[in-house]
Amino acid sequence: MKQYILAIDQGTTGSTALVIDRSLSVRGRHTEEFPQIYPQPGWVEHDPEAILASVGRAVTRALAAAGVDAAELAAIGITNQRETTVVWDRQTGRAIHPAIVWQDRRTAPRCQELRAEGYEALFRRRTGLVLDPYFSGTKIAWILDAVDGARARAQRGELAFGTIDSLLVWRLTGGVAHVTDASNASRTLLLDVHTLQWDEGLCGLLRVPMGVLPAVRGCSEVYGLTRSFPGLPDGIPVAGMAGDQQAALFGQACFGAGEAKCTYGTGAFLLMNTGERAIESHNGLLTTVAWRLGGQTTYALEGSTFIAGAAVQWLRDGLGLISSAREIEALAARVPDSEGVCFVPALTGLGAPHWRPDARGVITGLTRGTTAAHLARAALEGIAFQCFEVLEAMQKDLGRPLAALKVDGGAAANDLLMQFQADLLGVSLVRPAMLETTALGAACLAGLGVGLFPDLAAVTAAWREDRRFDRALSEEDVARRVATWRIAVAKA
Repeated sequence: MKQYILAIDQGTTGSTALVIDRSLSVRGRHTEEFPQIYPQPGWVEHDPEAILASVGRAVTRALAAAGVDAAELAAIGITNQRETTVVWDRQTGRAIHPAIVWQDRRTAPRCQELRAEGYEALFRRRTGLVLDPYFSGTKIAWILDAVDGARARAQRGELAFGTIDSLLVWRLTGGVAHVTDASNASRTLLLDVHTLQWDEGLCGLLRVPMGVLPAVRGCSEVYGLTRSFPGLPDGIPVAGMAGDQQAALFGQACFGAGEAKCTYGTGAFLLMNTGERAIESHNGLLTTVAWRLGGQTTYALEGSTFIAGAAVQWLRDGLGLISSAREIEALAARVPDSEGVCFVPALTGLGAPHWRPDARGVITGLTRGTTAAHLARAALEGIAFQCFEVLEAMQKDLGRPLAALKVDGGAAANDLLMQFQADLLGVSLVRPAMLETTALGAACLAGLGVGLFPDLAAVTAAWREDRRFDRALSEEDVARRVATWRIAVAKA
């Protein structure tokens, strides 16, 4: 009996494949990094073929690590960096332009034009989003305008748009399935979040031909079967799909309204399940689809910060303060606090709740006594401060405090960061035994899609707590530090 699920977690800096068994234990995993492309300040691109090649290598090596033959796979689940945009030729399957990454800010002027024309409220009401270059819609239009003949080709039906989930399903199925799921579709500025249909009026405003758009499907169903994908036999169902942050919410078993999680990856993302209600934020958050199962839609409030783990990468690659990301905690622990140094990691603008694409990183409070340890600690604290602002906005929308926040992602393993985050938030941070809850969510969705798991209880049963962090700083100390942070943010 086929008893394994292949979870593909296609992220911003690398692709991870995990082989997961029926008990939701990881039998094998492998990560392949791929190059980041920075054509000019504020622009971030990926080579789609490099992404696909990294996925192929990760899958092959994860299967080898697990000692599992690909023929034993019951299903494939996909989770992905969400707003990253690809336009490809339907005939060849090749992209006509490098993928424009979610961090990219090149379409900020177009977003400003739309705001100046008075469309902000319309987009927020229909899509739950703000007009920001973070989302896919303005990226699609930019590609169609930048590549010679692309707009005419799109009108003739020769081109297809997709976020990375769509591209992966297209390639996995040999070009048969051009689909996305409701969670990824809700991140485009093109989907009516209430009807889950592409909105013709919004597509017109953004100059996106509706013929390039994929079909919108649920998050747990069979989209197609593998065909001619390197390292995999034909005929494996591709059966689960969700954007990375929604998949993490699912993998954290946040199935009840009011339950929330924060994922610390390249950026940091807080999502709170709001049940069947699409709650409109009045504090700079986003309304998004969490998942759609069996025809029923679950919504979430989301606050995203663009730079979290990427700040640590910058200390490593840009400043050379550390040689690996794992060294950051030990370096930061050499000093008891940052001694007034404050790092606002707005390296690609500020996300929620500010939504300032023009903001840039700031380090304040430097003195002759500042050391690399102080900078490292300020960087970790900057990640936590951004998340504090998001949770502050979330609690205002809710009208009540959260009882606890589940945490995951690579940086959630950093005890110093987690403790400072708990100090700021004043709520319990709960870390699971398995930090790769994004991939776990994708695996669970795929398992549900092919009947390997009977219901959500299987996911809940698999979730295990590792450690809980509670506030240790005094409220006065927290207030003083927050005040310093707010002064620094005003300068970003």
